[in-house]
Amino acid sequence: MPSLSRQRIEEDRARDRARVEAQRREADRSVLEHPGPLLSVVVPTFNERDNVRPLVGELSETLADVEWEVIFVDDDSPDGTADAVRDLARERHRVRCIHRIGRRGLASACVEGMLGSSAPYLVVMDGDLQHDPKIIPQMLAVLERHDAELVIGSRYISGASVDDSTGLRRAISRFATWVGHAVVPENLKDPLSGFFALRRDLFDDVVRDLSCIGFKILLDMVTTAHHAVEFREIPFGFRTRRAGESKLDGLVAWEYAMLLADKLVGRYVPVRFLSFALIGAAGVGVHLALLTLAYRVAQLEFVTSQAIAVTLTMVFNYAVNNMLTYRDRRRRGLKWLTGLLSFIAVCAVGAVANVGVAAYLFNHHANWLLAAVAGVVVGAVWNYTVTSVYTWGRRSAA
Repeated sequence: MPSLSRQRIEEDRARDRARVEAQRREADRSVLEHPGPLLSVVVPTFNERDNVRPLVGELSETLADVEWEVIFVDDDSPDGTADAVRDLARERHRVRCIHRIGRRGLASACVEGMLGSSAPYLVVMDGDLQHDPKIIPQMLAVLERHDAELVIGSRYISGASVDDSTGLRRAISRFATWVGHAVVPENLKDPLSGFFALRRDLFDDVVRDLSCIGFKILLDMVTTAHHAVEFREIPFGFRTRRAGESKLDGLVAWEYAMLLADKLVGRYVPVRFLSFALIGAAGVGVHLALLTLAYRVAQLEFVTSQAIAVTLTMVFNYAVNNMLTYRDRRRRGLKWLTGLLSFIAVCAVGAVANVGVAAYLFNHHANWLLAAVAGVVVGAVWNYTVTSVYTWGRRSAA
């Protein structure tokens, strides 16, 4: 009897081992039947909830013969875009969501999406349905044949069309393209396109040196590459937005200017510092205007007028830097007020450093103008360095 019991135990163990082995083989077959994606489509979004499902539907039809995925990178849209993507991801395994909180910017969203992919080929496109996915298979074919490492959906070559632009908007786009040729090859007709495909190795080559400023990630990549990029342009029809609102506003031009400045002189001077210094220079004009109004027009005491001008100029500098220099880290609500207090405190110390350095140099027989400029530079560097950490540091911004 004891030997029979042991025999049954051994048989049960053998059956368990066989079952586990069968499950492992089945899992291996499942992996082979469902390999990782060949292509990842990265879609940065902000308030595009109503466009998510239609876009995925178009991608499904267009890429029926390709192993693909779509990665939506959402900057915490108030309209619930991230929730819409997650709902759809429960229905379709090809849909993924990266929900960013406390981070802003199309370029950085694109980079984060591509970093989250393991695919050898990547596509970047907008989430507003203005980019027609039908040219993606053609883009992928060019990359797979190694005819190019970058394929651009172009609005400005033969066969393309732009249906959603007013004459003024087209003129602005053309001008921006012309300016962009200061840093990209002349034969790249649409360096500002937001619709392109690339090989993974090109992305790996540039990712650590990208500026990630503003909307123009393609121009950023081409100018950052450590070699002459092999590219091709494919025409496509730029379609009319179906839902949501355009994200383009007056600040886009500023971000574009900052991106170009970064590519031209960023290796020597941080572009944020250039922006900070330009706004500080504008603040001098604001200060003099306020002083004139208070002292000459309102007939207030000079010291009172100066105090008013200094205080309001600090508010001006803070507000404009918050809107432009640190647009991607903007402080809002109560944090706007606490940021202002932090900014004023830092700049007060910077003012003391300014005066101290200028006085020291002047007292040691330096030219008065040289002493004044040195004081301004020291104060500006102090203000920029410290506010970038304590006022607009990553943990401080809303």
